[in-house]
Amino acid sequence: MNLREDALSLSDDLIRLRRDLHAVPEVGLDLPRTQETVLGALDGLPLELSTGQGLSSVTGVLRGALPGPTVLLRGDMDALPVTERTGLPFAAQGERMHACGHDLHTAMLAGAATLLSAHRDRLAGNVLFMFQPGEEGWDGAGQMLDEGVLDAAGDRPVAAYALHVMSNDTPRGVFTARGGPAMASSNVLEVTVRGAGGHGSAPHRAKDPIPAACEMVTALQTFVTRAFDVFDPVVLTVGRFHAGTATNIIPDTASFAATIRCFSEEAKDRLREGTLAVVRGIAAAHGLEVEADFSEQYPVTVNDAAEAAFAADTVRELHGEERYRPMENPILGSEDFSRVIAEVPGAMLFLGATLEGREPETAPGNHSPLAAFDESVLPGGAALYAELAVRRLTASAA
Repeated sequence: MNLREDALSLSDDLIRLRRDLHAVPEVGLDLPRTQETVLGALDGLPLELSTGQGLSSVTGVLRGALPGPTVLLRGDMDALPVTERTGLPFAAQGERMHACGHDLHTAMLAGAATLLSAHRDRLAGNVLFMFQPGEEGWDGAGQMLDEGVLDAAGDRPVAAYALHVMSNDTPRGVFTARGGPAMASSNVLEVTVRGAGGHGSAPHRAKDPIPAACEMVTALQTFVTRAFDVFDPVVLTVGRFHAGTATNIIPDTASFAATIRCFSEEAKDRLREGTLAVVRGIAAAHGLEVEADFSEQYPVTVNDAAEAAFAADTVRELHGEERYRPMENPILGSEDFSRVIAEVPGAMLFLGATLEGREPETAPGNHSPLAAFDESVLPGGAALYAELAVRRLTASAA
């Protein structure tokens, strides 16, 4: 079984599938055209297929000819509300884009299903393919867990793996991972400041919420730099701020929302307490009311140390020593695959897909309207998905 060579023979099919997905991106949990495309790519394979009830997920179970446990492989499928500016001939039209590479993840996972199906007679156990919508803030993984994805093969997986491509930072074709925290938790702070509207020429007769809200934004930035250890990093970014309708009208309300990232439960608890205290204190000082809510979105993505080491060894043996680079520091992005590997020992790996001609250090990053991914990594990613499953099943059956 030479999965690397087999994957290379699928290269044209993988590129075609990826481009089909890229041209018609869908956002959130309802991805009907994406789901249809995935089902078409899997058609004819010896998989037990099922689709989600409350979301457009696809679950496939490949049962090996030999007895053994189950291994889960996950690929996310959703896009982002971003208008593409890559200029690619298959670029998406409109205000949606696969700016995070999920189209590559889906194509690679479908490729792994094809590879493993061809060697079903040598598989000692089952492979569970998790095609997931709604990773970008919709908690699609959590919803698939609620719908029973971990029990789809009959017994819970002994391990779970996911790949994520990067349009910058990591050299093209290089895989990286680490044991322990690999990605941050994601939390959301939403604030509405309530005052009393009036004419812009007479602010003393109104209660202007805008200056107070602006003060809150700057105070929160100072708070996270002065209240937290730099070796347990925290990032707070206000990504939305709304107030007013005209230059000469003081509005009744001003609102903003921030994403907050951290790597420990202790930091998260302190962030909840501290951010709410900051905005409430400033509101009180201005004589205004405030509604503030701190909510948890995704937990820290914690790779099982043994599974991360196993995955690293698999990359080296499959693709060569030069194709693996240890991940020195965790990433402050977040992932709902964290929910899967909180239930099942597993690991998330990253794959450099910087476009040829771009430098990893300066290339546009994931989520940029200019983000572009080199399709030459598709066979290597598909082969690694498949190889991880084969080796993990073999090791468990031994």
